[in-house]
Amino acid sequence: MRVGVLTGGGDCPGLNAVIRAVVRKGTQEYGHTFAGFRDGWRGPLRGDVRPLDIAAVRGILPRGGTVLGSSRTNPFQEEDGVRRIKETLAKEEVEALIAIGGEDTLGVAARLWEEHGIPCVGVPKTIDNDLSATDYTFGFDTAVGVATEAIDRLHTTAESHMRVLVVEVMGRHAGWIALHSGLAGGANVILIPEQRFDVEQVCAWIESRFRVRYAPIVVVAEGAMPQDGQMVLKDGSTDAFGHVRLSGVGEWLAKEIEARTGKEARTTVLGHTQRGGTPSAFDRWLATRFGLHAVDAVHARDFGSMVALRGTDIVRVPLAEATAQLKTVDPALYAEAGVFFG
Repeated sequence: MRVGVLTGGGDCPGLNAVIRAVVRKGTQEYGHTFAGFRDGWRGPLRGDVRPLDIAAVRGILPRGGTVLGSSRTNPFQEEDGVRRIKETLAKEEVEALIAIGGEDTLGVAARLWEEHGIPCVGVPKTIDNDLSATDYTFGFDTAVGVATEAIDRLHTTAESHMRVLVVEVMGRHAGWIALHSGLAGGANVILIPEQRFDVEQVCAWIESRFRVRYAPIVVVAEGAMPQDGQMVLKDGSTDAFGHVRLSGVGEWLAKEIEARTGKEARTTVLGHTQRGGTPSAFDRWLATRFGLHAVDAVHARDFGSMVALRGTDIVRVPLAEATAQLKTVDPALYAEAGVFFG
């Protein structure tokens, strides 16, 4: 079988580990050949293909990003998008696609299979860890590690100047990065999209820390919102999947804290540093296992499925189930962290 591989959406550490595992096992054990589509769904739309063999994936395991490139292209927003994809697959003699991505990339894969019969298998990738069908997505562990290290470093400079430091991390609809890194890094306040926050309560927690001569760290997810306000946007633009660009809640919150408490507050926006760099050992392990099982699913012609982590097992779930709803932070889990607020 000739199999196409693509990586879509935001890049993250571990993508190359999946590609390597797919090609190694598919070539060695099944005798399949592979075509890499460049830049997500843009590749099959434009016929932009590169060969993938064992030599092409040698040495890429520890590399961040993706050797295939990525984009937020939505073929259903492109003129004759599905027809163009079918023509490319026919021209390249590709019989199946392995789509590596998050909710948007896998949502496209689910529709292509269900509505148009294009054989797809999904691999879950997102630093936000917000796909409900899998316990973890690769990329998340690395992002949490980067954020935790940053919080550790910010503690010392906050204490040196006795100022508030607000750390803005990624998380549009789900606060998994904020919760995990904030708890691991000893943050004094953690704010997530699932729970609107009261600015006065945040200020009260901050002031209680200053009373014991302790400089507070506030970790806020980019999608967190105050009780009486709206999501803070970078601008009004949207991508091909209708997502607005977020950024600024950290700066807004720092100004509110200064105005209400009189304490100096600064903001650090971690941004794309959470997505870049070499993957953690866990993400390499998980991504590799996902790749091995994804090529098994293709070989078994179990199309319309996605590989997922359940406990320590890799299982297959329907793509439609995997993309039906986001996995958000449970209120009880967030309440555990509240012990350390203030």
